[in-house]
Amino acid sequence: MKKLFFSLILIILFSASFAQKGSLRAYLSHASFYAPEYGPYVETYLSILGSSVQYVKTENGKFQGTVLVTMLFSQNDSIKEFRKYELNTAELDDTTHINFVIFDQQRIALPSGKFDFELILADKNLDFPPFKAKDILSINFNDSDIAISDIELIESFSQATETSEMAKSGYDFIPYQDNYYPQSINKIAFYAEIYNTAKLVGDGTQFVVATSIQALETGAPIENFFKIKRETSDQVNVIFNEFDISELPSGNYNLTISVRDKENKEITSQSIFIQRSNPGVKFNTNSIQNLVTDNSFVSRMTNVDTLREYIRMCGPISSANEKLFMLNYIKTSEIKILQQFFLSFWQNRNAVDPEGAWMKYYGIVLGVEQEFGSTNKKGYETDRGRVYLQYGSPNQRIIEPYTASTLPYEIWQYYKYNKQTDVKFVFYTPDRSLNDYKLAHSTATGEVKNVNWQYEIRGTPGPLDTDKDVYKKPYQINSFGEKSGEYFNVPR
Repeated sequence: MKKLFFSLILIILFSASFAQKGSLRAYLSHASFYAPEYGPYVETYLSILGSSVQYVKTENGKFQGTVLVTMLFSQNDSIKEFRKYELNTAELDDTTHINFVIFDQQRIALPSGKFDFELILADKNLDFPPFKAKDILSINFNDSDIAISDIELIESFSQATETSEMAKSGYDFIPYQDNYYPQSINKIAFYAEIYNTAKLVGDGTQFVVATSIQALETGAPIENFFKIKRETSDQVNVIFNEFDISELPSGNYNLTISVRDKENKEITSQSIFIQRSNPGVKFNTNSIQNLVTDNSFVSRMTNVDTLREYIRMCGPISSANEKLFMLNYIKTSEIKILQQFFLSFWQNRNAVDPEGAWMKYYGIVLGVEQEFGSTNKKGYETDRGRVYLQYGSPNQRIIEPYTASTLPYEIWQYYKYNKQTDVKFVFYTPDRSLNDYKLAHSTATGEVKNVNWQYEIRGTPGPLDTDKDVYKKPYQINSFGEKSGEYFNVPR
């Protein structure tokens, strides 16, 4: 069964890099759904910080701000759909302390396909150039496949008191417009829809929906973050659920919804990336204390310092929970606990031959040490070494030495990694002799993103002059007379 790829993408517009007088600060996210009677549609969720809007006095002596919003959906430079409207704030008696957010939701019918989505925002009351942001939107619903909508993260919800085209399944939702959950938030709520189960599973037939929080690095569900529910097939099945994440360790995860048949075989799935910061959670050693290591390959690892180093080598491919062990216990634990952890680590990756999996990985680590080890770091501790171990050998690797305008840098490209395509990494170093390249930017989920990476590899970017339009255009081709933008956009 074909798996559909969708994304609920957080586009952070007007970040701190563009913080200047008169600049709007806004967040946009979107999710695709399907209505059996009408077809596919996309919902857009736009939030604008009220304090970033310019207010003018109205005829009745109060103050009001207005944002001009334009949304364009195009294919091959041909506009297929658009929205253009004014978004007004409430009228205010005083603008001294503005702490509210202006929220706008649109529902736009679009056929299945791939669209270039452009958002243009301007403050009506300021003579300031509008800001433009672009994204790629993919919609792929049809009547012949079981499909799952995008997963919408929910900040709050209430029972819909009146009929509204924006309400879904009897609820009014306020979306959570970020994928980052700080320690202060202890629940993650989410909404999604499943389509066509009545046609393909059988009307009135039961099927299974599994929801889980999975480690981004391994794809394995996190213990105690897995739910199973039986559903009865229908035109649309609603998934509206939540997880208590108070004990979810800091790390990168995928929130995943999986549709399974009565034999528990997966039909299709949908995921959204989330990031958790929860420094108070520690690794639970009880989970490994009953593991028998006698006669296993780890029983031969009797030197505690060597075993600790072997465990550190596994850092680049470790889950968030495993990193907690390395952070809190690797220095103080006795040899038995270290052996149990190391055996558990490799059994989780290859239950049949954990030793063979370790030896294969160890061989790659030795190669990484030769290629990326620096004078002050071991190969697996460097950014390039970590990425190589986690993502594998890149399909394309551009190595650029010093140029007249840049420090030494490298651009790596992966044609495909898990569900991601065209994944890129940019590394640079102030001193090639150290062989310690820093990660400046990546398009991979969960990695550092810096639209101004070209200024990083110059070595002396200094404060950005946001009055110059060039700073508002990331990935410039041949910026400053060199080819980093060209290499990034069109890898050789």
